[in-house]
Amino acid sequence: MCRTVDLHQAVLAKNDTNAVELRRTLDDRGTTAVNLMSSPGSGKTALLEALLTRAVAGGTPAAAVTADLATENDATRLARSGAPVQQILTDGLCHLEAGMLRGKLEGWLPEGTRLLFVENVGNLVCPASYDLGETLRIALASVTEGEDKPVKYPAAFGLAHLVVITKKDLADAVEFRREDFLSGVQQVNPGVPVIETSARTGEGVDALLAHVLRAADGRETHTPVLARQHEKHLHHHHDTPSAEHSHAPAGTPR
Repeated sequence: MCRTVDLHQAVLAKNDTNAVELRRTLDDRGTTAVNLMSSPGSGKTALLEALLTRAVAGGTPAAAVTADLATENDATRLARSGAPVQQILTDGLCHLEAGMLRGKLEGWLPEGTRLLFVENVGNLVCPASYDLGETLRIALASVTEGEDKPVKYPAAFGLAHLVVITKKDLADAVEFRREDFLSGVQQVNPGVPVIETSARTGEGVDALLAHVLRAADGRETHTPVLARQHEKHLHHHHDTPSAEHSHAPAGTPR
């Protein structure tokens, strides 16, 4: 058991080092990375396609990397937006790691890219532990998944800078209890903003893109309480700057 725990910590430590280096590289390039996390079937890809389409149409240089266990279906869909897209196949790994992302970006990410959207593997457990060098971490949940997703997956929603509700156009049909969902979100991540969207109708897409662009402009974003607690814990035990070692995303953008 101890060896298993030590190995897991070593993997996370290596990931943190790669994340710090990647964040610096992106910062030097003027690129803001956005990490999108959700369970399978949340509508994440459809929403990202809409976001990329709006960004391209508005003249904002944007690109995307999408991660899946198999197939390049999502990359094909996202490329319809006109934005540069790359696929990462994780070969069974249930999450994306900073080193994998860094390797994919080397020699590919177009110069002048302002926004880099990273569509993580469909999973609300493993990806929550891995910093990808992002400025903005977004947790998404669809109205079809039920109201208790935030409290069932407190790390994923508790470490998010922003929570996004998807498929809002289906809310009435599935009798989505919006107030219960919002209550759960605030329980695990007090003060985090929530944006309600529908990729089908376009509702909320402009608001979401505007939020991302504000982060890219260096405006202060929400800092999760869970991230602050984690940073204090690491600082106490390691006596080193928490930004270099935290498994949580940075709370304040560039």
